[in-house]
Amino acid sequence: MNATTALMPHGRPWLEHYPPGMPVEVDAGQTASLVELFEDAVRRFNARPAYWFMERQYSFQDVDVAARHFAAWLQSLGLARGARVAVMLPNLPQFPVALFGILRAGYTVVNVNPLYTPRELEYQLKDSGAEAIVILENFAHTLEQVIARTALRHVAVTAVGDMLGALKGGVVNLVLRRVKKVVPAWKLPGHVRFMRALAIGERLPFARAKVGRDDIAFLQYTGGTTGVAKGAVITHANMLANVLQSAAWYEPALRRIPVGEQVRQLGALPLYHIFALNTVCLLGMCVGAEVLLIPNARDFGALLGALKKHPVHVFPAVNTLFNALMDHPAFGGIDWSKLKLSVGGGMAVQSGVAARWLEKTGCSIVEGYGLSETSPVVCCNPTTASGWNGSIGMPLPGTDISIRNDDGNPVAIGVPGELCVKGPQVMRGYWNRPDETRKVMTPDGYLMTGDIAVLDERGFVKIVDRKKDMILVSGFNVYPNEVEDVLGACPGVKEVAAIGVPDQHSGEAVRVYVVRRDGSLDEATLRAWAKDNLTGYKRPKEIVFRDELPKTPVGKILRRVLRDEAKG
Repeated sequence: MNATTALMPHGRPWLEHYPPGMPVEVDAGQTASLVELFEDAVRRFNARPAYWFMERQYSFQDVDVAARHFAAWLQSLGLARGARVAVMLPNLPQFPVALFGILRAGYTVVNVNPLYTPRELEYQLKDSGAEAIVILENFAHTLEQVIARTALRHVAVTAVGDMLGALKGGVVNLVLRRVKKVVPAWKLPGHVRFMRALAIGERLPFARAKVGRDDIAFLQYTGGTTGVAKGAVITHANMLANVLQSAAWYEPALRRIPVGEQVRQLGALPLYHIFALNTVCLLGMCVGAEVLLIPNARDFGALLGALKKHPVHVFPAVNTLFNALMDHPAFGGIDWSKLKLSVGGGMAVQSGVAARWLEKTGCSIVEGYGLSETSPVVCCNPTTASGWNGSIGMPLPGTDISIRNDDGNPVAIGVPGELCVKGPQVMRGYWNRPDETRKVMTPDGYLMTGDIAVLDERGFVKIVDRKKDMILVSGFNVYPNEVEDVLGACPGVKEVAAIGVPDQHSGEAVRVYVVRRDGSLDEATLRAWAKDNLTGYKRPKEIVFRDELPKTPVGKILRRVLRDEAKG
């Protein structure tokens, strides 16, 4: 520690300005894995509701039993220890059951965005080497198109209403299939229904796998600081540390909840995204919270309807969700008196949104910062702060940061440099990509985030720019390389460049500049191509046709010049 401090002219000023009683380090103690964290929560909170979904509650014991049955079924498949199992689900009770079942069986979770196109899904399944998958039937047609080219041997298919009971669940599933018609026809020979897998597992012996701190819990896919998506290797120790760091940081806010009242938390952010995976699913379990599962956060009416009946204490969201909900006519009918903690992550919180939220709810947004490679939280504003300050806060307990120049040397307080992070939450590396791992780790063990930041004398960090070309749309990473590759394959396109431009709803939006090979190519054709090959948030919001693109002498397209032009 002393050697590191000597390297850093800015020192660690945050430690002197931590909230009273905040620990400097967090110790997992005897807890060796997320499995033990889960089982400890089940012992402590047994009969308490852990999840709420469509007016049905699921206790910690309910989740424990179902997860044990799912784990037993998985073990019966003969997968090797550490095998990768993909989860392609929205926020349903099946998600935590599958998640904790996979971990208890000794396997690794590969979270997959349910809205992926066949191309995106195929890439992630191939790269991870996943041998089994749990998927919602609404998206089974996507898997059908690519499964033959993957290593998948076992498929469990579930429906939205499967865990709602036979009568209600049957009605929900019938309406979705026959009335709303949101389940396209699909065929996956040899698949097993999720509830059938649980029934099989109930009759099988279950031997909990010996899972240790260094075992891999998640492959969390991200573009990181370079283009192609890579699996960040998150061990049990990484995620366990970050859950406990976050729990310590949020504790002053949770103490404001009346004694004897169970913590209730909104679960609208997708659990496959690392922010919600940690803050909603795992941290909620750790503190004994009841999580309101919202499968479609864009259905603002349904979301606000749930909040009206079941007011929450903890509200994790991204800037776009805070903003959209406040614009909805039903927002004014919600009782916000219970709200004690509003956490903003995934993308920058805008000052106007923060001010309106505080005015309307009486609870200021606490902004944090993280990335998939850090499980994810690095910094967060104190929950004792009275308002939004435009910073990403301070490093969490046990987290060290170093602001460095292009030569890799630490800079002084107030001087911009690349934010570099060291701590127990930093990933082991990228899955099967040692070269990519070396690119982002410094010789002294810091992860280079690619974000340019400034540290002030109190230890608060402010992001001033992004070194990487990545575009952040509603908290989701969009990589220009991928967008350019996809649109560049559209007939009639000669050249294409993608950049991010400010957007009041999503923080940033994708703008593409296109040079036509075929003069008849139009915007509608490009949009149709993008719709077939890219998830919604990756598709260009703006398409600009040009005669040529700015380039270096060797022909590399200069996105920076386009960004400067876009700024005016």
